[in-house]
Amino acid sequence: MAEHPHRSGFVNIVGNPNVGKSTLMNALVGERLSIITSKAQTTRHRIMGIVNGEDFQMVYSDTPGVLHPNYKLQEQMLEFSRSALVDADVLLYVTDVQDDPERNPDFFHKVQQMAASEGHGPSVLLVINKIDLTTQDTLENLVDFWHKTLPAAEVFPISAKEHFGVEQLFARILSLLPECPPFFPKDQLTDKSSRFFVNEIIREKILLSYDKEIPYSVEVEVESFHEEDKLIRIDAVIYCERDSQKGILIGKAGSALKRVGTLARKDIEAFFGKPVFLQLYVKVDRDWRSNRNRLRHYGYDLN
Repeated sequence: MAEHPHRSGFVNIVGNPNVGKSTLMNALVGERLSIITSKAQTTRHRIMGIVNGEDFQMVYSDTPGVLHPNYKLQEQMLEFSRSALVDADVLLYVTDVQDDPERNPDFFHKVQQMAASEGHGPSVLLVINKIDLTTQDTLENLVDFWHKTLPAAEVFPISAKEHFGVEQLFARILSLLPECPPFFPKDQLTDKSSRFFVNEIIREKILLSYDKEIPYSVEVEVESFHEEDKLIRIDAVIYCERDSQKGILIGKAGSALKRVGTLARKDIEAFFGKPVFLQLYVKVDRDWRSNRNRLRHYGYDLN
């Protein structure tokens, strides 16, 4: 029996693109659930990671970076980030040592209002990430700046990549959670399906393997996922918007697609802990990023 009252709550992670939100989420959860690359806009969904202890349950949500949308997919990505402001017990606003707080002023103004409304919304923690990339003097100036900009928020300098300061942040989050029974079964790690994580792993390898607009023009869909005793068989389709993009994705004699498949298969095997047979196909779905019906089909729930 637990010695302390059980605490549970929702911890939402928001901020501008490429400040390390996904790296922080994975560090806090202790599992690799979110795509991590050096490219912006890698997270497209709200991805939930659940941390369970004997007397607590933390439900983390990683969200897409805040941006000015240019097409319907980005509109939905922004909506995922906005929704994180209203359903959290603890809000982590993540910045880094090079971030510009004026980059998305409307969204940041909402965060300022939340931090100032003490007792009427989530607790707001300001996380300065990537402190391993700056000097002590610069960091002290940044801490002073954020104390003045968000005076009601606690400031936590960390390096999610190096796991510096993450334990202290974790402990503070836990102390802020309300006394509450768990929201999910204690053995549950995430709200996403196995197919979702296969999609994300393949999409990550595309982000790492191709330049310019190609990674942002593709969506991945698992058509079949059959788990046997000693093997998982997966067929997945990479959708792009143009015939020219299809040719680039496949490469000469299929070399580029084969490389993506090999990289993805290794990570999928590590994720599930068993051998994987992965078949990849490339198809054209013209202008899917601006088509509401296609976005719904791919799991983006537009209103």
